[in-house]
Amino acid sequence: MSTLPVSLADVRDAAARLAGVAHRTPVLRSRQLDAIVGAEVHLKCENFQRIGAFKFRGAYNAVSRLSEAQLRKGIAAYSSGNHAQAVALAAREFGSTAVILVPEDTPQSKKDATAGYGAELVTYDRFTGDRVAIGNKLAADRGLALIPPYEHPHVIAGQGTAALELLEEVAELDTVLTPIGGGGLIAGSATAAKGISPGIRVVGVEPEAGDDTRRSLLAGERVQIPVPRTIADGQAAEIPGELTFSINRHLVDEVVLVSDDEIRAAMRFAFERLKIVLEPSGATPLAALMTGKLAGAQRVGAILSGGNIDPERFASLL
Repeated sequence: MSTLPVSLADVRDAAARLAGVAHRTPVLRSRQLDAIVGAEVHLKCENFQRIGAFKFRGAYNAVSRLSEAQLRKGIAAYSSGNHAQAVALAAREFGSTAVILVPEDTPQSKKDATAGYGAELVTYDRFTGDRVAIGNKLAADRGLALIPPYEHPHVIAGQGTAALELLEEVAELDTVLTPIGGGGLIAGSATAAKGISPGIRVVGVEPEAGDDTRRSLLAGERVQIPVPRTIADGQAAEIPGELTFSINRHLVDEVVLVSDDEIRAAMRFAFERLKIVLEPSGATPLAALMTGKLAGAQRVGAILSGGNIDPERFASLL
C-alpha cells in the first residue's frame, strides 16, 4: 500500500481538516435487516452528510488545499449532481466561486441545490458529450482550478474518511461495502479499511447496467462500456477513473451487481423500516445485502452514499 497514490495517513489528514466542518454521520442498525441478511449490519448513513451525500468530504478536502490566488480565480467541476453541490458548498465556505458542468438530465432537485449554493451551472448531453474534455476546456478558458469528482488524490482521501469514521465506531468488521461510480468512494474506503485492518474484505456494488469497474477488475485493465441507463444516476460511469482504478485493482476484493428493481426494493425498505430516504445510488449497498450477494460476511459495514432525490422522483420509482 505504500506505493499507492493515497495512503491511510492522507485519509487521516483529510479527517483532521474535516473535523467540525463535515458531519460525523450516524451508523444505524436494524434487527430486521440483520435477520434478512443473516449477518450483523452497520449502516453508515452519508445521506445525513452536508449536501446530502459523502461527496462533501472529498470536495472540501480538495478545496481546502487551494492557494489564495486559486480561490480568488474560482473553481470548476463536472458532476452528475452530488459532487456539483459539494464543490459549490466548499467553494462558498472558502469565499470562492464555482462553475459546475452538469448533464442536462441531472435531477432538477440537484441542479437547484447546486445553484442554491451560489454556483453557475453549465449543461451538456451525457450521451454525446465528453464531460472531461468539456470540463477541462471550461476550466482552462476561465482560469479556474478544476476539482474532478474522483480523479484527484485529495478527493479520494476525503471520501475515505467515511470508512475511517465507520471503523472507529464499529470494531472488528469483516467486510466494508460501498457503491461504485467513478471509484473514488471505494478507493478511499479501501485505503482506510485495509490500512487499519489488512485482512478486511472490501466489496463494491454497481448497477447491472453499469458494471464498468467489475469488468475492468476481471480484465486487469480499464474497460469502457456504453453510457449506462439505470435509475442509479450517480453510478452511470462508462469507465473507471485511471487514478481510482490504480488503487481499486489492488485493494477491492469483489464487485457485485444489483438490478434497478432490487434498488427500488432497498429504497422502499429504507423508507418504511429504517425511516430514511436514499437516492438510488445510495441504496445499492443495501440492495446487495438484502438480495444475499455477500456470501460469508458476518459483520458488515455498508456506506449508504446519499439521499438526494426529489419527492416526485422518489414516489415514481417506488
